[in-house]
Amino acid sequence: MMTELPLDQVRTLLTVVDEGTFDAAAAVLHVTPSAVSQRVKALEQRTGRVLLMRTKPVRPTESGEAVVRFARQLARLERDTRAELGMSDTEEPTRLSIAVNADSLATWFLPALSRVPAELPLCYELRREDQDHTAALLREGLVMAAVTSSPDAVPGCSVRRLGHMRYVPVASPAFAARWFGAGSGTPLREAVADAPVVVFDRRDDLQDAFVRKVVRGRRGASAVRHLVPTSESFGEAVAAGMGWGMVPEVQAAPLLRAGRLVTLAPDRRIDVPLYWQQWKLDFPALAAVAEAVMAEAAEALDDGRAG
Repeated sequence: MMTELPLDQVRTLLTVVDEGTFDAAAAVLHVTPSAVSQRVKALEQRTGRVLLMRTKPVRPTESGEAVVRFARQLARLERDTRAELGMSDTEEPTRLSIAVNADSLATWFLPALSRVPAELPLCYELRREDQDHTAALLREGLVMAAVTSSPDAVPGCSVRRLGHMRYVPVASPAFAARWFGAGSGTPLREAVADAPVVVFDRRDDLQDAFVRKVVRGRRGASAVRHLVPTSESFGEAVAAGMGWGMVPEVQAAPLLRAGRLVTLAPDRRIDVPLYWQQWKLDFPALAAVAEAVMAEAAEALDDGRAG
């Protein structure tokens, strides 16, 4: 039984995934598309698994994702080893690809990166994605680390708890008076499912989760929903009276103090757990970023123990 993974075939698979087509990969590798196809097929025969879905662009299968992760980690280790041996012609900075949710990116994550020692030659490639889906980018081998809501480690990755990001249900004073005020004659439990709502994007389930929590049923938020896909504009849209929404407590605080927002239910909020997942690779740059992220999260995020 052949158990080794030929490195030329592994690198070819990664190139195909990155470039999207066999023809584009062939141009990068300076070989024919037929040679690229033969290498991928040989790797699939060796592993006994289909590694690529032949779509446009191609996509790795679940087994293919494992090989892609291995290929990226191998490339990272090779670059570090060449640098240690003095085989690099230039001082090429280390490029770190990290997936992070929009609300973390808008609040505590960039200050975390400012904690990383300035003497480390780093380039960051940040990919914004919902915290429920950042782990998928790790699984596909597209990023080295991620802020995620999943405590389950992606294969080949370690996981550490960061804390909770707290969201509060808020609206502008005028909106709250119209839909939920004493003069409306309708309690929050009955009105919240019908009131217009602001959501981040079509994957945003926070508002629906709050409604289900309030009404104790399966019904979600109103069908009248405005999609505002940036964290900064999201809070402003709610303050402008477009609808109610779940805003990170740290972002809502100044708007509440200014009287531009009011809390719909002070005793009700949603705490979203966050975790740091990263490749199990021992190289200084990733370790330094991880420590900086943990330190900032310890100060910026709720510990999740409060109700």
